Amino acid sequence: METTDPRVALDPVAVANGLRPVLLHLQRHLRRELHALGIGGSQVSLLSAIHGSPGIGVAELAAREGTSASSVCNHIDRLEASGLVTRTRVDGGDRRRVGLTCTAEGARVLRTVRSRRTAWLAARLRDLPEDQLRAIDNAMAGLSALVER
Repeated sequence: METTDPRVALDPVAVANGLRPVLLHLQRHLRRELHALGIGGSQVSLLSAIHGSPGIGVAELAAREGTSASSVCNHIDRLEASGLVTRTRVDGGDRRRVGLTCTAEGARVLRTVRSRRTAWLAARLRDLPEDQLRAIDNAMAGLSALVER
C-alpha cells in the first residue's frame, strides 16, 4: 500500500500486513548466513548479549531474551562446549550464581556473523535505486522504535 498523498492516513494494520512477510523473509535470509558457521540464531542472540554484558547471569539473560532460564541454560551448554562462552562462579551469597563471559573465539564468531550479514544486506542494498535506498534509510528510526517498545 503506497501512499503519495501525505494527507491520507496510513492504516497501521495494512502496514503491518505488508511489513510482516518482508521482515520474515529478510530474517530467513540472514539466518542462512549462520548455517556455514554452525551456530543458530538464538545462540547468536545470547552470545551477543553476553558479549555486551560480561558477567551476566542466566536469570538476567533469560529475562532480557524473554525466554526461560532452562532454555538459556541449554543454549549456554552448547556455547560453552563450543568454546564460545565461559561460566565463572560469582563471589557472593549464592554459590550457584555464575557469570557468563564471551571468549575470544566467541567474539570472533560474532564479528564473522555480523560481517556476513552486513555483506549480504549491503550487496542487495547496492542493487536498489537511490530513492528506495533512501526510503529504507529514512525508515530506520521508526523500525528501531518498534523494537525498543
